[in-house]
Amino acid sequence: MVGFRIREVPMLIGSILIPLLVGYVGAIVTLSQISTWYSTLAKPWWSPPNWLFGPIWTTLYVLMGIALFLVWREGIHRRDVRFAILIFAVQLVLSLLWSVVFFSFHALFGSFIVVMFLWLAILANIIAFLIISKWAGFLLVPYIIWVSIASYLNYSVYLLNH
Repeated sequence: MVGFRIREVPMLIGSILIPLLVGYVGAIVTLSQISTWYSTLAKPWWSPPNWLFGPIWTTLYVLMGIALFLVWREGIHRRDVRFAILIFAVQLVLSLLWSVVFFSFHALFGSFIVVMFLWLAILANIIAFLIISKWAGFLLVPYIIWVSIASYLNYSVYLLNH
């Protein structure tokens, strides 16, 4: 991080904690369903093992937080920064909503619709972040790749179980 200043440490920590806290709430919704409802679903042969989801999501949330920091530090007074952070908030809410719709409501097709909107929001977020900070935009690329895989997994699970 070019020009990183020690006084920015609280902003960096806060930026990382925001997506991690949203992820924690999503995990609360998800974890009780993994060994019960989710284990009963037919899944494609290429479905990642359950233990992999936690480390991947944690890594993605940390990368999201760093990306948020890189944009936020450019100045909340800037209109483009506020707009980019709004898009960030929208995709974060959609990410949590997906967990609720999939794991709490057991709505396989409904969650697929949510994940499609999430994918579009992540794409918009990448573009908005790239305009402000190239690194911030690049840090979200693993996220859209993972959500692309998760989208196809969601759709495959829907097809196998409806």
